[in-house]
Amino acid sequence: MVETREVGRAERVPVAPEQRLRSAGLRVTAPRLAVLDVVAEYPHADVATVLERTRERAHDVSVQGVYDVLTALTRAGLLRRLQPGHSVARYELETGDNHHHVVCRSCQSIIDVPCTTGQPPCLDTSHPEAAGFVVDEAEVIFWGMCPDCREHGAGDHTSLQTTQKSTEKKEQV
Repeated sequence: MVETREVGRAERVPVAPEQRLRSAGLRVTAPRLAVLDVVAEYPHADVATVLERTRERAHDVSVQGVYDVLTALTRAGLLRRLQPGHSVARYELETGDNHHHVVCRSCQSIIDVPCTTGQPPCLDTSHPEAAGFVVDEAEVIFWGMCPDCREHGAGDHTSLQTTQKSTEKKEQV
């Protein structure tokens, strides 16, 4: 499991998971409730964590069932799927707020950070709009070293970047 924490986000009034599912036009099922509960408890969880924790709560749900629920909840706008470069997909509750993420290059922990400009899409959209696009969203992911990894001297991010570039070159061949 990856450590997560929130920085600078306003508290939101909780909405019952059953109500969230119904509002999205989805049936209320035990696997959907379990996945929502897990992702709420473990923000930025990867599929392995969601699967393990969901099966602790809903013993009869299959591996494929968890994948199907993650897909359905993401498509319905109840979950947000993020996949920082060269990382596994992670999930968080879609709360409608406008925030970004920062990822530690060493331990891969992810935290939420407030939007850089306050309003979506968070970047200058004049170039895409000049090409005929109507931009409504921008995904911003910051990369760096978390305080714990910096303190313990963990993870030389230069060697990590070199390894990633070597892998990319091999994949292109």
